[in-house]
Amino acid sequence: MTAFRSRRVVRPGGTRPADVVVQAGRIDAIEPFGSVSDPGLIDLGELALLPGLVDTHVHVDEPGRTSWEGFATATKAAAAGGVTTLIDMPLNCLPPTTTVESLAAKRAAAEPKIHVDVGFWGGAAGGDLGDLEKLHAGGVFGFKAFLSPSGVPEFGHLVGAALDETLAETARLGALCIVHAEAPEVIDAAPAAAGPTYARFLASRPPEVEHAAVARLIEAARRTSARVHVVHVSSAGVLPLIAAARSENVAITAETCPHYLFLTAADIADGDTSAKCCPPIREAANRDALWLGLASGVIDVVVSDHSPCPPELKTADFATAWGGVAGLQVGLPAVWTQAKQRGFGLTDVARWMSTGPAALAGLVAKGAIEIGRDADLVAFAPDAEFVVDAAQLHHRHANTPYAGRAMSGVVHATWLRGELVDGQAPRGQLLERRGDDAHVA
Repeated sequence: MTAFRSRRVVRPGGTRPADVVVQAGRIDAIEPFGSVSDPGLIDLGELALLPGLVDTHVHVDEPGRTSWEGFATATKAAAAGGVTTLIDMPLNCLPPTTTVESLAAKRAAAEPKIHVDVGFWGGAAGGDLGDLEKLHAGGVFGFKAFLSPSGVPEFGHLVGAALDETLAETARLGALCIVHAEAPEVIDAAPAAAGPTYARFLASRPPEVEHAAVARLIEAARRTSARVHVVHVSSAGVLPLIAAARSENVAITAETCPHYLFLTAADIADGDTSAKCCPPIREAANRDALWLGLASGVIDVVVSDHSPCPPELKTADFATAWGGVAGLQVGLPAVWTQAKQRGFGLTDVARWMSTGPAALAGLVAKGAIEIGRDADLVAFAPDAEFVVDAAQLHHRHANTPYAGRAMSGVVHATWLRGELVDGQAPRGQLLERRGDDAHVA
Protein backbone atom coordinates (compact mmCIF):
# COMPACT_ATOMS: atom_id res chain seq x y z
CA MET A 1 0.00 0.00 0.00
CA THR A 2 1.02 3.59 -0.70
CA ALA A 3 -0.76 6.76 0.36
CA PHE A 4 -0.59 10.29 -1.06
CA ARG A 5 -1.60 13.33 0.99
CA SER A 6 -2.30 16.76 -0.45
CA ARG A 7 -4.23 19.84 0.56
CA ARG A 8 -5.27 20.16 -3.09
CA VAL A 9 -6.47 16.85 -4.51
CA VAL A 10 -8.05 17.59 -7.89
CA ARG A 11 -11.15 15.48 -8.48
CA PRO A 12 -14.14 15.83 -10.85
CA GLY A 13 -16.26 17.36 -8.09
CA GLY A 14 -13.68 19.93 -7.06
CA THR A 15 -10.35 20.42 -5.33
CA ARG A 16 -10.07 19.62 -1.63
CA PRO A 17 -7.67 18.14 0.98
CA ALA A 18 -7.54 14.35 1.06
CA ASP A 19 -5.46 11.23 1.54
CA VAL A 20 -5.41 8.94 -1.51
CA VAL A 21 -4.68 5.28 -0.80
CA VAL A 22 -3.15 3.12 -3.54
CA GLN A 23 -3.17 -0.66 -3.57
CA ALA A 24 -1.83 -2.87 -6.38
CA GLY A 25 -1.54 0.10 -8.76
CA ARG A 26 -5.13 1.31 -8.34
CA ILE A 27 -6.80 3.88 -6.14
CA ASP A 28 -8.21 1.87 -3.26
CA ALA A 29 -9.65 4.62 -1.07
CA ILE A 30 -9.94 8.39 -0.74
CA GLU A 31 -9.89 9.32 2.92
CA PRO A 32 -10.19 12.56 4.91
CA PHE A 33 -7.04 14.63 4.99
CA GLY A 34 -4.62 13.49 7.69
CA SER A 35 -6.50 10.30 8.54
CA VAL A 36 -4.16 7.73 6.97
CA SER A 37 -1.21 6.44 8.97
CA ASP A 38 1.32 4.71 6.76
CA PRO A 39 5.11 4.61 6.92
CA GLY A 40 5.29 5.06 3.14
CA LEU A 41 3.04 8.13 3.10
CA ILE A 42 3.97 10.69 0.43
CA ASP A 43 3.01 14.05 1.91
CA LEU A 44 2.80 16.64 -0.88
CA GLY A 45 1.73 19.50 1.37
CA GLU A 46 0.51 22.39 -0.76
CA LEU A 47 1.42 20.72 -4.04
CA ALA A 48 -1.70 19.85 -6.01
CA LEU A 49 -2.35 16.19 -6.78
CA LEU A 50 -3.78 15.87 -10.31
CA PRO A 51 -4.85 12.80 -12.26
CA GLY A 52 -2.26 11.85 -14.85
CA LEU A 53 -2.96 13.58 -18.15
CA VAL A 54 -4.21 11.58 -21.12
CA ASP A 55 -2.91 12.84 -24.46
CA THR A 56 -4.78 11.31 -27.37
CA HIS A 57 -2.88 13.18 -30.10
CA VAL A 58 0.86 12.42 -30.21
CA HIS A 59 3.06 11.72 -33.24
CA VAL A 60 5.82 9.43 -31.97
CA ASP A 61 7.11 8.66 -35.52
CA GLU A 62 8.69 5.31 -34.64
CA PRO A 63 9.42 3.06 -36.49
CA GLY A 64 10.73 4.58 -39.68
CA ARG A 65 11.26 8.21 -38.63
CA THR A 66 12.83 7.69 -35.22
CA SER A 67 15.28 10.47 -36.08
CA TRP A 68 12.27 12.77 -35.70
CA GLU A 69 11.00 11.34 -32.40
CA GLY A 70 10.75 7.94 -30.73
CA PHE A 71 8.99 6.05 -27.98
CA ALA A 72 11.82 6.44 -25.46
CA THR A 73 12.16 10.21 -25.87
CA ALA A 74 8.45 10.99 -26.36
CA THR A 75 7.29 9.03 -23.34
CA LYS A 76 10.03 10.47 -21.14
CA ALA A 77 8.89 13.96 -22.17
CA ALA A 78 5.29 12.95 -21.54
CA ALA A 79 6.01 11.82 -17.98
CA ALA A 80 8.03 14.97 -17.26
CA GLY A 81 4.96 16.96 -18.33
CA GLY A 82 2.45 14.99 -16.24
CA VAL A 83 1.16 12.84 -19.11
CA THR A 84 0.74 9.21 -18.01
CA THR A 85 -1.12 7.87 -21.07
CA LEU A 86 -0.75 8.75 -24.72
CA ILE A 87 -2.27 7.46 -27.93
CA ASP A 88 0.04 7.48 -30.90
CA MET A 89 -1.01 8.79 -34.29
CA PRO A 90 -0.85 6.43 -37.30
CA LEU A 91 1.24 8.65 -39.59
CA ASN A 92 4.76 10.07 -39.84
CA CYS A 93 5.98 6.60 -38.92
CA LEU A 94 7.03 4.16 -41.65
CA PRO A 95 5.01 2.19 -42.42
CA PRO A 96 1.88 4.09 -41.32
CA THR A 97 -0.46 2.23 -38.98
CA THR A 98 -2.95 1.23 -41.68
CA THR A 99 -2.62 -2.58 -41.45
CA VAL A 100 -2.40 -5.11 -38.65
CA GLU A 101 1.17 -5.82 -39.74
CA SER A 102 2.19 -2.19 -39.25
CA LEU A 103 0.34 -2.12 -35.91
CA ALA A 104 2.41 -5.13 -34.82
CA ALA A 105 5.57 -3.27 -35.86
CA LYS A 106 4.49 -0.28 -33.78
CA ARG A 107 3.91 -2.42 -30.72
CA ALA A 108 7.22 -4.21 -31.11
CA ALA A 109 9.06 -0.91 -31.38
CA ALA A 110 7.29 0.61 -28.38
CA GLU A 111 7.08 -2.16 -25.81
CA PRO A 112 10.61 -2.15 -24.39
CA LYS A 113 11.00 1.64 -24.32
CA ILE A 114 7.89 3.33 -22.93
CA HIS A 115 7.84 5.32 -19.69
CA VAL A 116 4.06 5.85 -19.78
CA ASP A 117 1.13 3.79 -21.05
CA VAL A 118 0.68 3.85 -24.83
CA GLY A 119 -2.17 2.96 -27.18
CA PHE A 120 -2.57 3.41 -30.93
CA TRP A 121 -4.92 4.94 -33.47
CA GLY A 122 -5.37 3.17 -36.79
CA GLY A 123 -5.20 5.01 -40.08
CA ALA A 124 -8.11 5.48 -42.48
CA ALA A 125 -6.11 6.65 -45.47
CA GLY A 126 -8.39 5.67 -48.34
CA GLY A 127 -7.05 2.15 -48.76
CA ASP A 128 -8.73 -1.23 -48.29
CA LEU A 129 -11.74 -0.81 -45.99
CA GLY A 130 -11.19 -4.39 -44.86
CA ASP A 131 -8.08 -3.23 -43.02
CA LEU A 132 -10.25 -1.10 -40.76
CA GLU A 133 -12.10 -4.15 -39.45
CA LYS A 134 -8.82 -6.01 -38.87
CA LEU A 135 -7.28 -3.05 -37.05
CA HIS A 136 -10.43 -2.62 -34.97
CA ALA A 137 -10.25 -6.27 -33.96
CA GLY A 138 -6.55 -5.70 -33.25
CA GLY A 139 -7.32 -3.15 -30.54
CA VAL A 140 -6.78 0.30 -32.02
CA PHE A 141 -8.74 3.06 -30.30
CA GLY A 142 -10.29 4.39 -33.51
CA PHE A 143 -9.21 5.75 -36.88
CA LYS A 144 -7.50 8.91 -38.06
CA ALA A 145 -8.46 10.41 -41.42
CA PHE A 146 -7.51 13.52 -43.39
CA LEU A 147 -9.75 15.61 -45.63
CA SER A 148 -6.70 17.34 -47.13
CA PRO A 149 -3.19 16.08 -47.95
CA SER A 150 -1.51 14.80 -44.80
CA GLY A 151 1.97 16.12 -45.54
CA VAL A 152 3.48 12.66 -46.03
CA PRO A 153 2.96 10.75 -49.31
CA GLU A 154 2.37 7.35 -47.73
CA PHE A 155 -0.78 8.48 -45.86
CA GLY A 156 -3.54 9.51 -48.25
CA HIS A 157 -6.54 11.75 -47.66
CA LEU A 158 -10.21 10.96 -48.28
CA VAL A 159 -11.44 12.26 -51.63
CA GLY A 160 -15.01 12.26 -52.93
CA ALA A 161 -17.09 9.26 -51.86
CA ALA A 162 -14.23 7.89 -49.73
CA LEU A 163 -15.33 9.95 -46.74
CA ASP A 164 -18.84 8.47 -46.69
CA GLU A 165 -17.50 4.98 -47.36
CA THR A 166 -15.01 5.25 -44.50
CA LEU A 167 -17.54 6.68 -42.05
CA ALA A 168 -20.10 4.04 -42.98
CA GLU A 169 -17.52 1.38 -42.11
CA THR A 170 -16.45 2.98 -38.82
CA ALA A 171 -20.13 3.33 -37.90
CA ARG A 172 -20.68 -0.36 -38.65
CA LEU A 173 -17.73 -1.23 -36.43
CA GLY A 174 -18.87 1.12 -33.67
CA ALA A 175 -15.51 2.91 -33.95
CA LEU A 176 -14.57 6.55 -33.55
CA CYS A 177 -13.18 8.41 -36.57
CA ILE A 178 -10.96 11.38 -35.71
CA VAL A 179 -10.59 13.81 -38.58
CA HIS A 180 -8.11 16.45 -39.72
CA ALA A 181 -10.67 18.89 -41.14
CA GLU A 182 -9.22 21.25 -43.72
CA ALA A 183 -10.76 21.69 -47.18
CA PRO A 184 -8.17 21.36 -49.99
CA GLU A 185 -10.21 23.37 -52.49
CA VAL A 186 -10.24 26.36 -50.11
CA ILE A 187 -6.50 26.03 -49.57
CA ASP A 188 -5.97 25.96 -53.33
CA ALA A 189 -8.00 29.15 -53.76
CA ALA A 190 -6.12 31.05 -51.03
CA PRO A 191 -2.88 32.99 -51.58
CA ALA A 192 0.09 30.65 -51.53
CA ALA A 193 2.45 30.62 -48.56
CA ALA A 194 5.94 31.82 -49.46
CA GLY A 195 8.95 33.04 -47.57
CA PRO A 196 9.49 33.86 -43.90
CA THR A 197 6.47 36.11 -43.30
CA TYR A 198 4.01 34.56 -40.85
CA ALA A 199 1.14 36.79 -41.99
CA ARG A 200 1.46 35.36 -45.48
CA PHE A 201 1.38 31.80 -44.16
CA LEU A 202 -1.69 32.62 -42.06
CA ALA A 203 -3.45 34.03 -45.15
CA SER A 204 -2.74 30.76 -46.96
CA ARG A 205 -4.84 28.90 -44.40
CA PRO A 206 -7.85 31.21 -43.75
CA PRO A 207 -10.56 30.17 -41.28
CA GLU A 208 -12.83 29.10 -44.16
CA VAL A 209 -10.46 26.16 -44.74
CA GLU A 210 -11.69 24.65 -41.48
CA HIS A 211 -15.28 25.84 -41.77
CA ALA A 212 -15.85 24.14 -45.14
CA ALA A 213 -14.26 20.89 -44.01
CA VAL A 214 -16.16 20.69 -40.72
CA ALA A 215 -19.43 21.37 -42.54
CA ARG A 216 -18.61 18.54 -44.96
CA LEU A 217 -17.75 16.20 -42.09
CA ILE A 218 -20.98 17.00 -40.26
CA GLU A 219 -23.09 16.20 -43.32
CA ALA A 220 -21.22 12.93 -43.87
CA ALA A 221 -21.62 11.97 -40.22
CA ARG A 222 -25.33 12.76 -40.47
CA ARG A 223 -25.73 10.52 -43.53
CA THR A 224 -23.78 7.61 -42.07
CA SER A 225 -24.63 7.90 -38.35
CA ALA A 226 -20.90 7.77 -37.65
CA ARG A 227 -19.24 9.00 -34.48
CA VAL A 228 -16.65 11.64 -35.43
CA HIS A 229 -14.16 13.86 -33.66
CA VAL A 230 -12.55 17.03 -35.07
CA VAL A 231 -8.87 17.19 -34.19
CA HIS A 232 -6.87 20.37 -33.46
CA VAL A 233 -9.60 23.00 -33.91
CA SER A 234 -7.80 26.24 -34.72
CA SER A 235 -10.62 28.50 -35.95
CA ALA A 236 -13.31 29.30 -33.40
CA GLY A 237 -15.67 29.84 -36.33
CA VAL A 238 -16.32 26.08 -36.49
CA LEU A 239 -17.75 26.00 -32.96
CA PRO A 240 -21.28 27.14 -33.88
CA LEU A 241 -21.34 24.46 -36.59
CA ILE A 242 -20.39 21.78 -34.08
CA ALA A 243 -22.87 23.03 -31.48
CA ALA A 244 -25.71 23.08 -34.02
CA ALA A 245 -24.85 19.57 -35.21
CA ARG A 246 -24.94 18.25 -31.66
CA SER A 247 -28.36 19.79 -31.12
CA GLU A 248 -29.48 17.71 -34.09
CA ASN A 249 -28.01 14.52 -32.55
CA VAL A 250 -24.96 14.28 -34.79
CA ALA A 251 -22.31 12.41 -32.77
CA ILE A 252 -19.46 14.91 -33.01
CA THR A 253 -16.82 16.03 -30.53
CA ALA A 254 -13.84 18.37 -30.85
CA GLU A 255 -10.43 19.14 -29.45
CA THR A 256 -8.02 22.03 -29.46
CA CYS A 257 -4.35 22.23 -28.50
CA PRO A 258 -2.17 24.15 -26.03
CA HIS A 259 -0.45 26.13 -28.79
CA TYR A 260 -3.80 27.54 -29.97
CA LEU A 261 -4.72 28.45 -26.38
CA PHE A 262 -1.37 29.94 -25.37
CA LEU A 263 0.11 31.57 -28.48
CA THR A 264 -1.30 34.09 -30.95
CA ALA A 265 -0.21 35.12 -34.43
CA ALA A 266 1.33 38.27 -32.97
CA ASP A 267 3.68 36.11 -30.87
CA ILE A 268 5.24 34.47 -33.93
CA ALA A 269 8.24 36.22 -35.43
CA ASP A 270 8.84 36.06 -39.15
CA GLY A 271 11.00 33.04 -39.89
CA ASP A 272 10.11 31.26 -36.64
CA THR A 273 8.72 28.13 -38.23
CA SER A 274 8.88 26.22 -34.93
CA ALA A 275 5.33 27.59 -34.63
CA LYS A 276 4.21 26.44 -38.08
CA CYS A 277 1.31 24.01 -37.88
CA CYS A 278 -1.77 23.23 -39.95
CA PRO A 279 -4.29 24.60 -39.24
CA PRO A 280 -2.34 27.64 -38.05
CA ILE A 281 -2.14 29.62 -34.83
CA ARG A 282 -4.51 32.58 -35.32
CA GLU A 283 -5.17 36.03 -33.85
CA ALA A 284 -5.77 36.91 -30.19
CA ALA A 285 -9.53 37.40 -30.65
CA ASN A 286 -9.77 33.89 -32.07
CA ARG A 287 -7.82 32.52 -29.09
CA ASP A 288 -10.30 34.21 -26.74
CA ALA A 289 -13.16 32.58 -28.63
CA LEU A 290 -11.53 29.15 -28.29
CA TRP A 291 -11.42 29.66 -24.52
CA LEU A 292 -15.13 30.49 -24.61
CA GLY A 293 -15.64 27.24 -26.52
CA LEU A 294 -13.95 25.35 -23.70
CA ALA A 295 -16.06 27.15 -21.11
CA SER A 296 -19.27 26.28 -22.95
CA GLY A 297 -18.28 22.65 -23.50
CA VAL A 298 -18.34 22.79 -27.31
CA ILE A 299 -14.63 21.95 -27.21
CA ASP A 300 -14.35 18.71 -25.27
CA VAL A 301 -10.63 18.13 -24.77
CA VAL A 302 -7.19 19.71 -24.98
CA VAL A 303 -4.37 17.53 -26.34
CA SER A 304 -0.89 18.31 -27.63
CA ASP A 305 -0.71 17.33 -31.33
CA HIS A 306 2.98 16.89 -30.57
CA SER A 307 4.51 16.65 -34.05
CA PRO A 308 8.28 17.14 -33.97
CA CYS A 309 10.91 16.91 -36.68
CA PRO A 310 14.66 17.39 -37.06
CA PRO A 311 15.75 21.06 -36.91
CA GLU A 312 16.85 21.10 -40.54
CA LEU A 313 13.23 20.56 -41.62
CA LYS A 314 12.19 23.76 -39.84
CA THR A 315 13.59 26.06 -42.51
CA ALA A 316 12.87 29.79 -42.30
CA ASP A 317 10.43 29.52 -45.22
CA PHE A 318 6.84 28.90 -44.07
CA ALA A 319 6.04 27.34 -47.44
CA THR A 320 8.60 24.56 -47.14
CA ALA A 321 9.13 24.08 -43.40
CA TRP A 322 7.64 21.00 -41.76
CA GLY A 323 4.31 21.80 -40.12
CA GLY A 324 4.10 20.64 -36.53
CA VAL A 325 4.56 21.93 -32.98
CA ALA A 326 6.75 20.11 -30.45
CA GLY A 327 5.33 20.73 -27.00
CA LEU A 328 4.35 17.49 -25.27
CA GLN A 329 6.27 18.27 -22.07
CA VAL A 330 4.91 21.79 -21.52
CA GLY A 331 1.26 21.41 -22.52
CA LEU A 332 0.00 21.43 -18.92
CA PRO A 333 1.71 24.68 -17.84
CA ALA A 334 0.89 26.33 -21.17
CA VAL A 335 -2.81 25.67 -20.65
CA TRP A 336 -2.73 26.41 -16.92
CA THR A 337 -0.97 29.76 -17.48
CA GLN A 338 -3.83 31.01 -19.61
CA ALA A 339 -6.56 29.18 -17.69
CA LYS A 340 -5.82 30.74 -14.33
CA GLN A 341 -5.66 34.21 -15.90
CA ARG A 342 -9.16 33.62 -17.23
CA GLY A 343 -10.66 32.42 -13.94
CA PHE A 344 -10.58 28.67 -14.53
CA GLY A 345 -9.37 26.19 -11.91
CA LEU A 346 -7.35 23.01 -11.81
CA THR A 347 -10.57 20.99 -11.91
CA ASP A 348 -11.31 22.50 -15.32
CA VAL A 349 -7.84 21.73 -16.62
CA ALA A 350 -8.05 18.13 -15.37
CA ARG A 351 -11.41 17.75 -17.13
CA TRP A 352 -10.01 19.03 -20.43
CA MET A 353 -6.66 17.24 -20.33
CA SER A 354 -7.34 14.03 -18.40
CA THR A 355 -10.98 13.06 -17.85
CA GLY A 356 -12.18 14.20 -21.28
CA PRO A 357 -9.47 12.54 -23.38
CA ALA A 358 -9.82 9.31 -21.36
CA ALA A 359 -13.55 9.29 -22.06
CA LEU A 360 -12.98 10.04 -25.74
CA ALA A 361 -10.79 6.97 -26.14
CA GLY A 362 -12.76 4.73 -23.79
CA LEU A 363 -9.98 4.53 -21.21
CA VAL A 364 -12.22 3.78 -18.25
CA ALA A 365 -9.34 3.13 -15.84
CA LYS A 366 -7.76 6.52 -16.57
CA GLY A 367 -8.57 10.18 -16.27
CA ALA A 368 -9.61 10.87 -12.69
CA ILE A 369 -8.69 10.40 -9.05
CA GLU A 370 -11.50 7.97 -8.29
CA ILE A 371 -11.67 4.65 -6.46
CA GLY A 372 -10.91 1.77 -8.80
CA ARG A 373 -9.02 3.80 -11.37
CA ASP A 374 -5.32 3.47 -12.11
CA ALA A 375 -3.18 5.45 -9.67
CA ASP A 376 -1.78 7.71 -12.38
CA LEU A 377 -0.96 10.85 -10.42
CA VAL A 378 0.91 14.14 -10.80
CA ALA A 379 2.36 16.44 -8.14
CA PHE A 380 1.94 19.96 -9.52
CA ALA A 381 2.95 23.37 -8.18
CA PRO A 382 0.34 25.66 -9.76
CA ASP A 383 1.80 28.88 -8.38
CA ALA A 384 5.42 28.27 -9.39
CA GLU A 385 6.72 30.19 -12.41
CA PHE A 386 9.44 29.32 -14.89
CA VAL A 387 10.78 30.13 -18.34
CA VAL A 388 10.84 27.31 -20.87
CA ASP A 389 14.38 26.15 -21.57
CA ALA A 390 14.27 24.00 -24.70
CA ALA A 391 17.50 22.25 -23.67
CA GLN A 392 15.67 20.82 -20.64
CA LEU A 393 12.94 19.17 -22.72
CA HIS A 394 13.15 15.42 -23.19
CA HIS A 395 11.73 15.08 -26.68
CA ARG A 396 14.33 14.31 -29.32
CA HIS A 397 14.94 17.81 -30.72
CA ALA A 398 15.10 21.08 -28.75
CA ASN A 399 12.93 22.95 -31.24
CA THR A 400 9.73 24.43 -29.85
CA PRO A 401 7.80 27.72 -30.11
CA TYR A 402 7.50 27.72 -26.31
CA ALA A 403 11.24 28.30 -25.82
CA GLY A 404 11.93 31.40 -23.74
CA ARG A 405 8.30 31.92 -22.77
CA ALA A 406 7.22 32.43 -19.16
CA MET A 407 4.70 29.96 -17.75
CA SER A 408 3.00 29.08 -14.48
CA GLY A 409 2.83 25.58 -13.03
CA VAL A 410 5.64 23.08 -12.50
CA VAL A 411 5.35 19.30 -12.52
CA HIS A 412 7.29 17.95 -9.51
CA ALA A 413 6.68 14.21 -9.95
CA THR A 414 4.61 11.74 -11.94
CA TRP A 415 3.43 8.31 -10.81
CA LEU A 416 2.17 5.55 -13.10
CA ARG A 417 -0.05 3.03 -11.29
CA GLY A 418 1.43 4.31 -8.02
CA GLU A 419 5.07 3.92 -9.12
CA LEU A 420 7.29 6.95 -9.55
CA VAL A 421 8.32 7.53 -13.18
CA ASP A 422 12.01 8.35 -12.87
CA GLY A 423 12.99 8.41 -16.55
CA GLN A 424 15.35 5.50 -15.97
CA ALA A 425 13.56 2.15 -16.07
CA PRO A 426 10.69 2.14 -18.59
CA ARG A 427 7.54 1.01 -16.77
CA GLY A 428 4.79 1.85 -19.26
CA GLN A 429 2.43 -0.73 -20.71
CA LEU A 430 0.82 -1.10 -24.12
CA LEU A 431 -2.94 -0.57 -24.15
CA GLU A 432 -5.55 -1.86 -26.55
CA ARG A 433 -9.26 -1.34 -26.89
CA ARG A 434 -11.48 -4.27 -26.04
CA GLY A 435 -15.20 -3.59 -26.25
CA ASP A 436 -15.92 -0.48 -24.21
CA ASP A 437 -12.80 -0.84 -22.08
CA ALA A 438 -9.03 -0.62 -22.56
CA HIS A 439 -6.70 -3.32 -21.38
CA VAL A 440 -3.02 -4.07 -21.28
CA ALA A 441 -2.11 -5.57 -24.65
